[in-house]
Amino acid sequence: MAANAFITGLSGHALTANERAFLRDADPWGLILFARNVDTPAQVLALVHSFRDAVGRADAPVLIDQEGGRVARLRPPHWPAYPAGAAFARLYDIDAALGLRAARRGARLIANDLAALGITVDCLPLADVPVSGSDKIIGDRAYGTTPDKVAAIAAAVAEGLMEGGVLPVLKHLPGHGRATVDSHKGLPVVTADRATLEKTDFAAFRPLAHLPMGMTAHVVFAAIDPVAPATTSVTMVREVIRGMIRFDGLLMSDDISMGALSGTLAERSRASLAAGCDVVLHCNGDLAEMAEVALSVPPLIGEAARRADAALAARRAPSDLDVAAARAEFAAMLAKDAGAQVSSA
Repeated sequence: MAANAFITGLSGHALTANERAFLRDADPWGLILFARNVDTPAQVLALVHSFRDAVGRADAPVLIDQEGGRVARLRPPHWPAYPAGAAFARLYDIDAALGLRAARRGARLIANDLAALGITVDCLPLADVPVSGSDKIIGDRAYGTTPDKVAAIAAAVAEGLMEGGVLPVLKHLPGHGRATVDSHKGLPVVTADRATLEKTDFAAFRPLAHLPMGMTAHVVFAAIDPVAPATTSVTMVREVIRGMIRFDGLLMSDDISMGALSGTLAERSRASLAAGCDVVLHCNGDLAEMAEVALSVPPLIGEAARRADAALAARRAPSDLDVAAARAEFAAMLAKDAGAQVSSA
């Protein structure tokens, strides 16, 4: 029997009895973890196992946002701290090859952390291209301000994750860099013309169209669809994400409980799927909201199921890694960024 077309959150460190029953009956395709779900390595591993046991699928994907910098659900003392994406952009400016090696090495180490916990998907890399005056929600998470540079570093990050047995999620399609509002709080409207968008924002995603999974942006692109954000816009999904960018991987919505979207959660879920998203992402762990989403989504069948199966099949066995040596090498690379910042101060 097919899983249902949504990814759910949970409320805490362990399944409640009601959550276990919900997972058994609603059968979400995947789970996403947040800081509220994280205490110790043993606890996270147990939570992941209990989720998969509840849905009855050993390969059910478990996702997390582990970027580094501001966006990191796993933190010291149990897990290493990683830099934000801007660190790789600065290293790239010193030496492009160095920046790419550092990005790939950092992602490989993150994958090592995740794989040990049974986490199989990281919501990374970003291909968003910030511009002057945009909201800081992307900010130092970005890999630069030019599409070629962003795409190159994002590709290195994706490869590092794949080398560690973790699937990447390309975000936020087709671009969150111009947003002047944090989409967690409100609906951003981008007014740039289509030609500009295709040369910059969308261009950063095209070299990454082969990646197995992607996440939409809750952003209106007024020159293309003046009403609906990309997540719920048939035009944006078909013409831009699947068309101009040529992304053919599994497409998930960004979190549908975010402030950018309007309507009930059921309406948001149905609109996302009708626009062309394959699965709906709901993150906050509120059981009543989870139930509303579950009742509004169909089983994962047809093209959506094909993309989901292809995404999971893209996962590789981790390559060999001397973790201690890799961490030392990564630290040495980052030291060059720190040294350059001191020199320019």
